[in-house]
Amino acid sequence: MLFQSANLDIRRFNLNDDAFIFELLNTPAWKQFISDRNIDSREDAVNYILNGPLASYNKYGYGAWLVTLKDTQQPIGMCGFFKRDYLDKPDLGFAFLPGFEGRGLAYEASVASLAHIRESYDLDGLYATTTADNIRSQRLLERCGFTPTGLVTTPEAETLLLYTLSLR
Repeated sequence: MLFQSANLDIRRFNLNDDAFIFELLNTPAWKQFISDRNIDSREDAVNYILNGPLASYNKYGYGAWLVTLKDTQQPIGMCGFFKRDYLDKPDLGFAFLPGFEGRGLAYEASVASLAHIRESYDLDGLYATTTADNIRSQRLLERCGFTPTGLVTTPEAETLLLYTLSLR
């Protein structure tokens, strides 16, 4: 385990988390608000873990982390930081299984992740991005102290709302 909050344990992903990744990345909300990553098999999920979270841990020391319920260790979501080529600071991201949305768990995981990155990394600020139609994420980011600062266009030509958070 990397760190905890009142109800959650947060740890690095490993290759044994492939079934969870397969489930999460194929939820309707993931496909609507993030994108279809073409995770069509458990092998695709393993490759996602290898080329996503594990590669990020090796290169930056942070990445997407697995969020589990403290009492049962049931995987319920991911939360963490992504280094995007088109942003000069890490980007907070989160996604949860449908049965765990709207219960404050994404907020709890985000607050714990922000505390961890403040304590463990020398960063002056962070970004977060979301689609214009993802009102729940926009509200969560603002509750976490992020400020909307404009728009950013991804290399795939998607326009996202850009939020910033100063860590100084």
